[in-house]
Amino acid sequence: MENWIDLAKKTYIVTGGSSGIGDAIVKELLANGANVVDADLNPSQINDNHLLYVKCDVTSPEDVTNVINQTKTKFGQTDGLVNNAGINLPRLLVDEKEPESKYEMHLNDFKKMFAVNVQSVYLLSQAVARELVQKQKGVIVNMSSEAGLEGSQGQSIYSATKGAINGFTRSWAKELGRFNVRVVGVAPGILEATGLRTPAYEEALAYTRNITVEQLRKGYSSTSTTPLGRSGKLSEVADLVSYLLSDRASYITGVTINVAGGKSRG
Repeated sequence: MENWIDLAKKTYIVTGGSSGIGDAIVKELLANGANVVDADLNPSQINDNHLLYVKCDVTSPEDVTNVINQTKTKFGQTDGLVNNAGINLPRLLVDEKEPESKYEMHLNDFKKMFAVNVQSVYLLSQAVARELVQKQKGVIVNMSSEAGLEGSQGQSIYSATKGAINGFTRSWAKELGRFNVRVVGVAPGILEATGLRTPAYEEALAYTRNITVEQLRKGYSSTSTTPLGRSGKLSEVADLVSYLLSDRASYITGVTINVAGGKSRG
């Protein structure tokens, strides 16, 4: 029986593919017969002949060039890119209880988050798009967030980086459409816990919202927060990404699709 998604023998680069959403995307692409390059600082735990791990600081032009070169050497070509790597440091613009506290926004936080979340997307996308334009075919998927669609208390820097990604998605779709290259965004909402949802992260986010960590956690599965009454599965995001990379989504470009269980509908 023919695989409906038909990604067999195509090659995709996934940044931050060793954990969380990225790991789920890598597994789904491999399950559909694709070749995958995982560009991450940490090695993948997956053992598969169709997976190439390349250690990569996604903010480094030299590392990005190395990923592109190793992809060509191993698989011969690139058919698409998933810009998934990102970080989130909850911070307040002003901490009225303790000015200049560790939870108040500092320039280093700002620079770090924009470097990882935005600069990396520009570097990887430009490098891959050069090849896709020559081939006159390909897809770039940018991982956004519902925070980038509607803002998020205590996460304004993160929200701003994802808003920038949404702008990239819309603009690059207009630039690259004439070359038959699509650019699409995916904006997840609250998802099941990953290694990134650390106690330190939850403590910081709870502090910025003036609630307890326990109250924060209750919101993950509350119907008052998410109409479906549960956190999303990583696999549900990976399924959408795989679809968008496929020719089944051949007329979808320039939009950011919300995957949030009805929590936000932008």
